[in-house]
Amino acid sequence: MKKNIDLGLLVLRISIGLLMLLHGISKLIHGIGFIEGMLEGMGMPGFVAYGVIVGEVIAPLAILIGFKTRIASAIYAFNCFVAILMVHSKDLLSLNEHGGWGVELLGLYLLGAVALVFTGAGKYALSQKSKWD
Repeated sequence: MKKNIDLGLLVLRISIGLLMLLHGISKLIHGIGFIEGMLEGMGMPGFVAYGVIVGEVIAPLAILIGFKTRIASAIYAFNCFVAILMVHSKDLLSLNEHGGWGVELLGLYLLGAVALVFTGAGKYALSQKSKWD
């Protein structure tokens, strides 16, 4: 079988884009009050919580369609990193009862996004001419 890197990148984009977008849609439907509360508890202004909409809705949509994929993936990765620090830091060095890393789902999202920062979207993308593609 002939390898197809561009098709592999499309599968990666669909995987991490769609799966994170579902988290973002949930936040659009149910609100981000719990994130505002966490931020305020850390001494930060609550409005910073709206950044989750950028990281979990706008960036995943851009990744899915292949628009400015490298910058969208950097934003997405930053969102994952912040989520790990804010919500899952206690699990960072732990394994769950089945041997999985305590933050493995977010770790997969984070590392998938970092891979796209380095590779870009491939040829099956809306935009391909910018250094951010």
